[in-house]
Amino acid sequence: MNKKKENGFTLIEIIIVVVIIGFLAATIGPNLFNRVSQAEKVTTKNQIKIIQMALDNYWLDNKNYPTTEQGLRALTEKPITYPIAGNWNGPYLEKKEIPKDAWGNKFEYRSPGYNNPEKYDIWSNGEDGIEGGKDSDDITNW
Repeated sequence: MNKKKENGFTLIEIIIVVVIIGFLAATIGPNLFNRVSQAEKVTTKNQIKIIQMALDNYWLDNKNYPTTEQGLRALTEKPITYPIAGNWNGPYLEKKEIPKDAWGNKFEYRSPGYNNPEKYDIWSNGEDGIEGGKDSDDITNW
């Protein structure tokens, strides 16, 4: 009597593989999500630096920074409100549009700044989109 050998995996082998996959997902997953979060913060900080360079070029031409009312739009369009930018030589941003933070939100701008009274404040309200918000995730130039 010949016994036929059956091909396939036993239940124990399948359970061991599932446990190993679960362990890998539990240890690697959070690190991956943390890396994405770090990359978003670095991207947003770099965008703030690009806006700062554009604002400094605006100042070199006009000897003032755009007012809060004129906002960052003054980097792409000549302001029509006081103080008039008589030597406006823009657009001051390469893409001719104001970048958004890594979460797709607009940057906030205030001039003169509360934290930088001689210049301006620029900040992103972070992932939650709320100033202050959860875990103080705001990213600022101060």
